Amino acid sequence: MSDNAGVETASRTVRLSIRHKLFLTLLTATTMVVAVMYGFMHWSFQHGFVSFLESRQQARVERVTGQLAEIYADEGSWDGLRRDRMRWRLLMAESRGGGPGMRMGMGPGFGPGPGPHNGEGGLALLDADKRVLIGRFADADGLDLAPIRVGGRTVGYVGHRPGRALSDVVDIRFVESQRHAFLLIALLVGGLTVALAWPLANTLIRPLRRVTEATRSLAAGHFQARVPVRSNDELGDLARDFNDMAQTLERTDAARRQWMADISHELRTPLSVLKAELEAMQDGVRPLDLAGVGSLQSDVDRLSRLVEDLYQLSMTDLGALSYHKRSVDPVALLRDDVESLAGEFERRGLGLELNDKAGETTLHADPDRLSQLFRNLMQNSLRYTDAGGRLEIVAGRGGGLLTLDFCDTAPAVPAEALPQLFERFYRVEASRNRALGGAGLGLAICRNIVEAHGGRIEARPSPLGGLCIHVDLPANEKTVPA
Repeated sequence: MSDNAGVETASRTVRLSIRHKLFLTLLTATTMVVAVMYGFMHWSFQHGFVSFLESRQQARVERVTGQLAEIYADEGSWDGLRRDRMRWRLLMAESRGGGPGMRMGMGPGFGPGPGPHNGEGGLALLDADKRVLIGRFADADGLDLAPIRVGGRTVGYVGHRPGRALSDVVDIRFVESQRHAFLLIALLVGGLTVALAWPLANTLIRPLRRVTEATRSLAAGHFQARVPVRSNDELGDLARDFNDMAQTLERTDAARRQWMADISHELRTPLSVLKAELEAMQDGVRPLDLAGVGSLQSDVDRLSRLVEDLYQLSMTDLGALSYHKRSVDPVALLRDDVESLAGEFERRGLGLELNDKAGETTLHADPDRLSQLFRNLMQNSLRYTDAGGRLEIVAGRGGGLLTLDFCDTAPAVPAEALPQLFERFYRVEASRNRALGGAGLGLAICRNIVEAHGGRIEARPSPLGGLCIHVDLPANEKTVPA
């Protein structure tokens, strides 16, 4: 147990939240971008600056070549320049863009020791035979030579090393200052990333936290939990979807509670009546004869019908009813059901009429479930229609649909109650006699059967003064007009 607890504790310790992952992702991505930018800028500047120095060196060589050509034209040889090294140094200083005092041993570039900073300026003077006359180079090997021409002939060369390197102190210092500036910019961008990444990660994770807290409330049974929607992005869609789910669960929970209350109420009433009659017989208040047993049998039958209706409704809700669909003639089924119930309508003093305007129509449907639908609708009128009234059934066709209207006479149903007729246990009058009115489940079962066949059912005011139930069922395309 202790080992498992230690492993679980360790796993919780190393667990990274989405906020930390977002922060690390933003930081890593920005750091990589800054590093690549720093490397690219440094490389670009380095190569660009070297190219600039090479072009400047080339211009300097051309300038020195012209000056040396003038000196040779005036003196006829290089002897004077060789004897007067200070003159060469001044020439190099002027070619570099500085004054005489800048390169006469006073600056850092004129110290003793090798290198182009000792006053030679990185250039060398060679005679016509390419021998080094002035400069720190031992010979012409590896030098780029620029010819010095006087009077159409080559009198010497100016030599310099190819691929001008960063050697001057000023150049080196400039490059170092730029490198430091690039590094400082990279560090500032990295610091700015750290400063912005954490708040941004918090901003992105805050809606998820709200959804998490609301989910926990929902799991605890608080179906009123909602998440505020504050954006139109995917997080806003998640909040809206969560609210829709919570609202659906709240409605489902309320329907479940109401369902349980309704079932308890519907079962308690016939059981109470049955219990009262049995107690009356036990106490001798009511005789135990055939009439009393018949009354008990009637109560048991009503209770059995209620249980059967509950079972049928639960099966249709779950979609567990077996539907064996095939091509059937719904009007023929309806005609048979009308003939079967005609006797009951006649005993109640009610008229029953079928008006067929659909002709030969076929449906892909379960004939047993269609018959259950038709009988439930007719029995609904049989229970509620006042004596002397009638039920008129009209079958028609249009728009690829079979339409059925079950319209009866008074009593009518208030307009505000029509949409609720298909709810379970709903009655227009709560005090209506259950012995005649049933449990209020028949129309709910009808709705489930119609929807299982891809149709639609609704309640409307009847033109005969009572209630009209309208049913639309998808018909096959091949039909024969009446």
